[in-house]
Amino acid sequence: MEGQAVAARMREWWVQVGLLAVPLLAAYLHIPPPQLSPALHSWKSSGKFFTYKGLRIFYQDSVGVVGSPEIVVLLHGFPTSSYDWYKIWEGLTLRFHRVIALDFLGFGFSDKPRPHHYSIFEQASIVEALLRHLGLQNRRINLLSHDYGDIVAQELLYRFKQNRSGRLTIKSLCLSNGGIFPETHRPLLLQKLLKDGGVLSPILTRLMNFFVFSRGLTPVFGPYTRPSESELWDMWAGIRNNDGNLVIDSLLQYINQRKKFRRRWVGALASVTIPIHFIYGPLDPVNPYPEFLELYRKTLPRSTVSILDDHISHYPQLEDPMGFLNAYMGFINSF
Repeated sequence: MEGQAVAARMREWWVQVGLLAVPLLAAYLHIPPPQLSPALHSWKSSGKFFTYKGLRIFYQDSVGVVGSPEIVVLLHGFPTSSYDWYKIWEGLTLRFHRVIALDFLGFGFSDKPRPHHYSIFEQASIVEALLRHLGLQNRRINLLSHDYGDIVAQELLYRFKQNRSGRLTIKSLCLSNGGIFPETHRPLLLQKLLKDGGVLSPILTRLMNFFVFSRGLTPVFGPYTRPSESELWDMWAGIRNNDGNLVIDSLLQYINQRKKFRRRWVGALASVTIPIHFIYGPLDPVNPYPEFLELYRKTLPRSTVSILDDHISHYPQLEDPMGFLNAYMGFINSF
């Protein structure tokens, strides 16, 4: 009898825990996104939107040097946004007539439809559509990319090489710390879980919070160049905008796409004839040294490379903006 009484009390306790957990979980899942910091709010306010197939895409477009014909288009990485470029933005306006960046679909302030089949092909088409929207479709474009943006740049380069009408005319390409080779790319544990989680992925994306995000992202920065808590909150605010945390698993399918279309995208780089450069933070755990750099130099012997300081990691434009900018300007002024 005593054992039955204990079992009954245990059942009652678990029922009470369950009843308490349900509203707490419901409240957790409906936590509103964080407010934008003044700096991030200013970035959004100074930008604009255009519509691509009914979807709103955020972009920045600054006029820089008067009289220069040069245009640079910036392509950001995963899982962040065009705000990744803010530390070098002013420096770029001192060299280029137009400095343009967008938030890819599913990122930052752009729309984040779900369900949706996110693809590198669509993101490349969005870049082309933006330049048509700005009346720049016939201008020669310098592309500067990072991480996820490197793969979009590879697809744009492939289209350019096919001489298809309506495609970008690329003048130069500068890549940075992107997993352009599937065989040397080392995705984070959380990325692996979300990419291959199946039925678990929607649960994991809903349970993701600032603590999980910051603990997952911080290790890809160098030990002396890690973002401050306020900078991490800016990144998280961009992800949470329009419930972007709920599409991360869909966006991560780019890792599978990169494997499937390796020949197309690596082939576009390997046979390139335009000036091409790579800016590399060598402490990057996602694209590790020296394996990545050895394969890059073997595959692209014509490309020049800038290796930043030993402690710079996966986000070189944020970790060492002056070093990154100097490396890019050295490349741009070399041809």
